[in-house]
Amino acid sequence: MGRYMCSRSVQIVSRHLKLSQLRVFHITTKDAVTPAAALGVRSISSFLFDKAFVDGQWVTAKSGSVYQITNPSTGKTIGSVPDMNADDTLQAIEKANAAFLRWRETTAKDRGLILRKWFDLTNQNKLELAKLLTTENGKPLKDALFEINNAGEFIEWYAEEARRVCGDVIQSTTANKRMLVLKQPIGVAGMITPWNFPSAMITRKACAAIAAGCTVVLKPAEDTPFSALAMCHLAKEAGLPDGVLNVVTSSRDNAPSVGNTLCTSPIIKKISFTGSTVVGKILLQQSASTVKKVSLELGGNAPFIVFDSADIDAAVRGTIVSRFRCSGQTCVCANRMLVQEGVYDQYVARLAEVMKQELRVGDGLDDSTTQGPLINIKAVEKVESIVEDAKRLGAGLVCGGKRSNKGDNFFEPTLLSNVTVEMRCAKEEIFGPVAPVIKFKTEEEAVTIANSSSSGLAGYFYSQNLSQIWRVAEKLEIGLCGVNEGFINAPEAPFGGVKESGLGREGSKYGMDDYLEMKYVCIGGL
Repeated sequence: MGRYMCSRSVQIVSRHLKLSQLRVFHITTKDAVTPAAALGVRSISSFLFDKAFVDGQWVTAKSGSVYQITNPSTGKTIGSVPDMNADDTLQAIEKANAAFLRWRETTAKDRGLILRKWFDLTNQNKLELAKLLTTENGKPLKDALFEINNAGEFIEWYAEEARRVCGDVIQSTTANKRMLVLKQPIGVAGMITPWNFPSAMITRKACAAIAAGCTVVLKPAEDTPFSALAMCHLAKEAGLPDGVLNVVTSSRDNAPSVGNTLCTSPIIKKISFTGSTVVGKILLQQSASTVKKVSLELGGNAPFIVFDSADIDAAVRGTIVSRFRCSGQTCVCANRMLVQEGVYDQYVARLAEVMKQELRVGDGLDDSTTQGPLINIKAVEKVESIVEDAKRLGAGLVCGGKRSNKGDNFFEPTLLSNVTVEMRCAKEEIFGPVAPVIKFKTEEEAVTIANSSSSGLAGYFYSQNLSQIWRVAEKLEIGLCGVNEGFINAPEAPFGGVKESGLGREGSKYGMDDYLEMKYVCIGGL
C-alpha cells in the first residue's frame, strides 16, 4: 500500500458535516443520503495517495518527478502525485497485457463478484470519497456524494452485466455445418477521464471493460488524480487482481505524450476518452495508426427549449438542475436556453427569482453552498470573456455577470437575456454558471437553432403538447434527450452523442459492446 499523506487540506475537509442539511437534485428514495454513522468508516487521509497504481503496486515515476494538486476553492496544495511520461505508460501497458492473459480466463461470475465487492466498499466509504472529491474538484459536497453514489451504481451495474454477455447460434444453410458467434474481450483498453466527474467517469468506463474481461490503463485528469487512486485502492481491497486496473498520473505537460503512447501502442486495442472535442480529434487521428476501436464523449452545446405550452415552474426547475449543476461544468449542461416568445418574459423573471433564492456560491464543504469554484483560473477567464462578449453585442445582464468575492476561481451565477445566435454564449460550450436566453417564435425555428451546432450530445425541451413532444424528440440531432426533465443520467441508460460530440455509448446494456470482439465460428464435417 502506498504512503498516505496528510495536509492542512485534509484537516479542513475532515471537519464536522451536517448531513441532514444535504440536498441533491433529483435524488430518489434509494439514493437518499445515508446517516453519518453509517458512512466514512475511515478518514479521508486513508484515501489520499501520492503514488500511481501499476500492477497492483503504488509506484513513482521513473524520473522521480511529481506535480502538485491544489484545491480550486482555497488555492492551497492538497498533495503531489507522480508526473509520469511515455516510458512509464509503456511499462503500465506491458503489465496490463500480462494481466489480460489471466483475467480473460476468469469466469464472468467471478468478475462480477469482485465488482460487487468493490461496489460494497465504495458504498461503505462514500462520505470520505466525497470529501476527497470536493477537495480536489471543488464541487459542493452534496454533489460529490451524488457522484460517489453514481460511481457505485456503475460498478454495481457492470457487476450484473458481466454475466449477460451472450453469443449466438445461427441456423446453418448446410446440414453438416454449425455456425456460431462468440463474444470475447478485446484486450487492453486505454482510457482518459475528465476532471468534472473524476470518480463516476472512471467506473462507467473501467468497470465495463473489466466486466467484459479486459484490463485497463487509465490516465485521470491532471487536476483530479486522487479520486482515481482512491478507487484503485478499493478495487484492490475488493480482490481485483494485480494489473487489471492501472492508473498513470501526469501533469498537463506530459499528458500529450501519455495520450499518444496509449493511442499508438499496438497492445492497446481500445481507447475511451471523455473531454474536449479538440483533444478527441487528436486522439482519433493517433489511434488510426493501429486501427483501434475508439469511444469518444466530447463537447456539448445542449439546447434547452421552453415552448409556450410548457409548465414554466417545471422548466425553471429543470434549468436549475441542468444548467447550474457542478457550477455549469458538465458536458450535458443546458448551454442555450431557447424560450418561445409567449412565455419568454415569464420564464426569465421566474428563473432570475429562483437563482437569487437558491444558488449560493462558496466552498464546497460549506453546507449552504450550491455553486462551488470553477476548476481553475483559465476557466474563470473563459467564462468572463464569454459574458463580456454577450454584453458587448447587446445582451441584457439580469443577474451575476462577474467574478465572485469568494475566491479567485469563483464566478457568480449569471443570467443573460436578449441573447442572439451570433454571440459566443450561443455558439461555444460555456462550462460555467451562465444561462443565456434566446427568444424564438416557432417550433421550426427552435429546432433549426438547436440543430445548428456541430455538437450533438444532450438536449432538453419542455412542452405539454404530446404531438409536439414526439415531433421535436425525433428532430433534435442529439444522443441524449430530456423531455420535461433536466436530469437524465442513469447507469441503465446509454450515454453518448452524435455529430462532433463523439462515438460510441457508455452505460446501459450497450456499454460493454466496445470492449468485446465478435467472432464467427463455422464448424464443418458434422
